Formats: sequence, C-alpha cells, structure tokens
Amino acid sequence: MNWDDARVFLAVCRESTLRGAARVLGVDQATVGRRVTALEKSLDATLFLRASDGYALTPVGEAALAAVEKMEHSALELERQIQGLDDRLTGNVRITTTDSLAIDFLIPAIARLHQQHPDVRVQLDASTQFLSLAKREADIAVRNTRPDNPDVIARRIARWPVGLFASREYVEANGTPQPGSAFEGHDLVVYQPYLQSHKDMTLVSEPISRGRIVASLGSSLLIRRSIAAGIGVGEIPVYMGERDGLVRLWPERTRPLPYEVWLVTHADLRHTARVRAVIEQIVEAFALEIEQAI
Repeated sequence: MNWDDARVFLAVCRESTLRGAARVLGVDQATVGRRVTALEKSLDATLFLRASDGYALTPVGEAALAAVEKMEHSALELERQIQGLDDRLTGNVRITTTDSLAIDFLIPAIARLHQQHPDVRVQLDASTQFLSLAKREADIAVRNTRPDNPDVIARRIARWPVGLFASREYVEANGTPQPGSAFEGHDLVVYQPYLQSHKDMTLVSEPISRGRIVASLGSSLLIRRSIAAGIGVGEIPVYMGERDGLVRLWPERTRPLPYEVWLVTHADLRHTARVRAVIEQIVEAFALEIEQAI
C-alpha cells in the first residue's frame, strides 16, 4: 500500500462516509469510491462493510488500520523534520486558537508579521475544536489548556484571574446580585460545555441554583458579547472584561482556577524560520496588550 492509498483509507475510516472522506481529501466522492475499490482489489481483501449509514471496518480492515496509522506517524514525522530545517521566511503557517484570542491578539500579530515578512502566509482557525499538531492539522496552537503530549513545546504566555461581569445597562436595570443569594432574581449567561458536564455549576464559586440561565454559549467571545449586550451576568477573564468596558461585580472574588494561555508547537518545527517568526509576533502581541492594560 502506497501513501496515497493510505491517506484515502484513513480518511474513509475516520469519516465513515465517502462524502466526508472526499471533503477531507479535497477530491470528489466518486474518486474516493474508486480508490477504495482498487485498494481492496490490490490487497485481495474486503476492508469495509458498506451500509446505508456509512462504511465500517471489517476485521481485516481493523488490522490494516493499525499498520496504516504507523505509516501515517512515520510520514508526518519525516515531514515535520524536513520542515524543521527550513530557514526560508516564506510559506504557510497554520494556527489554531479560540475566537476571543484570535480577535484580541492573533490578528494584530498577523498584521505585524505581514509588514515584516510579507511572504509568510497564515492560515488561522478560530474555534473550540482542538486540531492536532502531531497530525500536521496545525503548526501552532494558542489555547487555554496545557497539552500533555511530550512531543510538543508549550509556553505559558498569559495568566488572568476570572471574575464576574455585567454591562452597565444590566446593573442599572437589575442591580447587583448579592453574595450568598445563588443569583436569585438575576439573569445568567454561561459556558455551554460547563453546563453539559452536569456538575453543580458556579460562577466565581457562587452557586447559580436560584438564577435564570437565559443563554448558554459555546465560546468565550460569545459570552463576552452577550454580557456586553446586557443579556445577563457572566464569568470571564478579568483582562477581557476590563478590555470590553464591562462592570466587574464582587471584585474580591475570582474563579478558583485562573485562565491561562499556552502557545504550543511541535518540537520538530521549533527551528523552522517562518514558524519561529510567527511565534515571536504572537508573544509580542500578548506582551504589548498586557503592558497597555497595566
């Protein structure tokens, strides 16, 4: 099995449909179908069970998957090592981050990068989805969680307390919630993944059992914008709340765990000139913004 066939096989395994695999590979669905059929014929084996809801691996296919994933690991490792020796300030750099961090820090960093190194092109993915550095889905990650992968280099570039905020209009219309009241009589905006965890949810360690959850949001930017729109009270990093001109409630209280920002790249890419140039601009963007906020 050559690497091109291996990529098609992996895409079908991971997407379970020809359409999904075609989208990932950037080809049409019929091409994926022909490649799978040709692969099975060359191996004289049935790798997939075809069903109305998609493709499922046969026992032979499962054995093939383990071998092909080793091929993928070796191919990606070779690609990273070669790229890591690249000293040209040209080419693409892929960054994954959150929407809030993209707007506040990454876009200003990209603007400065473009002025200094116009041949370095940035592909920025801002979402809550974690892209894999090991699989070359991204070259740099800027996230609020430190990875535990030993093959990556992680550097903490910010650490902020998390506080309780509301808009001035909300406070004027509804007053300030009282500590110990579990937000009785107040509207709340919360982070959707926390809500889905089914744990006893709190905001800055205050139970929310008597408050009204009027909006649950999937990203920190949406929470910020909802608080600013006067929808309700919410919990966000103090730096972001002050940057947005929001009213901080209960300033003596913060969430037990601070909001940390980690810059992560694969160890094999640390000497690549264009990756290094992007990292320098990102670090500078955080340093400048934080310095101006002090």
